[in-house]
Amino acid sequence: MVFPLYDDNPFKHATMPYATWGLIALNIALFVVMLATPDDQQTRVVLGYAVVPAHLTDTFTDLTIGWPEVTLLTGLFLHAGWAHLLGNMVYLWVFGDDIEEALGRLRFLAFYLLAGIAATLVYVAFNTQSTVPMVGASGAVSGVLAAYLMLRPCAKVTVFVLRIVVRVRAYWVIGAWALLQLLGLRGNGDEGVAYIAHFGGLVAGALLFLAMRPPEVTLFECIEHPHEVRLVRHR
Repeated sequence: MVFPLYDDNPFKHATMPYATWGLIALNIALFVVMLATPDDQQTRVVLGYAVVPAHLTDTFTDLTIGWPEVTLLTGLFLHAGWAHLLGNMVYLWVFGDDIEEALGRLRFLAFYLLAGIAATLVYVAFNTQSTVPMVGASGAVSGVLAAYLMLRPCAKVTVFVLRIVVRVRAYWVIGAWALLQLLGLRGNGDEGVAYIAHFGGLVAGALLFLAMRPPEVTLFECIEHPHEVRLVRHR
């Protein structure tokens, strides 16, 4: 398991990542509300606001709250448990602020939601008849990871892995995460994880970041702090 803790943040404008913090707060608040909801009502909420591929493709009909298309958005803010929520929010906390700073708050929110929706659509395309609800911000967070890899591949990230804390380049962290998704995909997602949605989010995030980044944002810029050269004069 690769668990990021924090990264270097040499922000150019030193803006507060209110959009990232707001997304995290909203996800946590909705999860707490779900915990406080009686079990019988939780089932109704999940069926109404989670993504059910068969509802979107009209291959299965059932009572839902509102329109199935709306679940492409609402499903991004529901989570299946504390571990699911914590994993997504930690990755968003570590990597989201840099992308928000690069894109700006409003553009970052649009990027996040579009990446999540695209990831969900990829999942639906591969599971058209599934009646199993899909929830979680993983697709949107995958898009954030793709953007971070394009923006700051050489940034140092402190991660918890194999019970030790190490400091490595971002491309190792995100690359290891992508490899885990590939291994999970080859295992056919038996543990109930939508790995194909994660790959959809990665691709969508890369394309969206290319299209939405401001002209002054440089791609694949390795941020280094070279040693200062001190000149000594001989007397």
